[in-house]
Amino acid sequence: MKFLLYIFIVTVFMSACDEDPAQKAVDQSIAEHGGELFQNVHIEFDFRNRHYVSHRQEGIFTYTREFPDSSGHIKDVLTNDRFHREINGGLAKISEERAKAFTNSVNSVIYFALLPYGLNDRAVIKKYIKETEIKGKKYDLIKVTFQEDGGGKDHEDVFLYWIEKDSHTLDYFAYSYETDGGGVRFREAVNRRAVEGITFQDYINYEPKTPDATLEDMEALYKNGQLKKLSDIILENIEVRLLPKT
Repeated sequence: MKFLLYIFIVTVFMSACDEDPAQKAVDQSIAEHGGELFQNVHIEFDFRNRHYVSHRQEGIFTYTREFPDSSGHIKDVLTNDRFHREINGGLAKISEERAKAFTNSVNSVIYFALLPYGLNDRAVIKKYIKETEIKGKKYDLIKVTFQEDGGGKDHEDVFLYWIEKDSHTLDYFAYSYETDGGGVRFREAVNRRAVEGITFQDYINYEPKTPDATLEDMEALYKNGQLKKLSDIILENIEVRLLPKT
């Protein structure tokens, strides 16, 4: 009996040791920010004078973006299968290149708005970097890259996420990007609030004061006051409707 108990304890210990710390930190953060509620939910919000909707139910999603412009009322619709644009209720003819750009734009806004939920997407590659400290709080620092297959137009972008060890909240993230000449950004979460059990937060968006800064420099630059505020990322008029499982 003692031998069997010993085997059980060793097995549990080895399983704990084998647990990926990056995956564990991300899972805990997703659970803290809403967990399973993300899987079946209808969310609406306004961002920079455009209205966004994320409707997700058992893996089937529809993302929309609506706004007026000189040609009329625009509605972009992105689903698991395709993208299309409507103008004044009619289907618009657009080039493949523009469709890809609009797809990326709609997906990007909703992806950032619902963080950290997207960090378990199929194309995400997670790596634990280290434990670190910012403003007296301890964080798990996670690096995220993307597989080319399923990683989207900007699959070469690289992200760093700071997940607070005790509360499991996503308090900061930074990223490097290649489009428009490339660069790096750092975002600090502010105005955290829960709507129907799902946590939303706004961000202060920073850029480095020096053009040669790298992604790995961003934490030290933030701590030393070497970042300058670029913009505010604010979600307004958030509405959440939880959906039943199908």
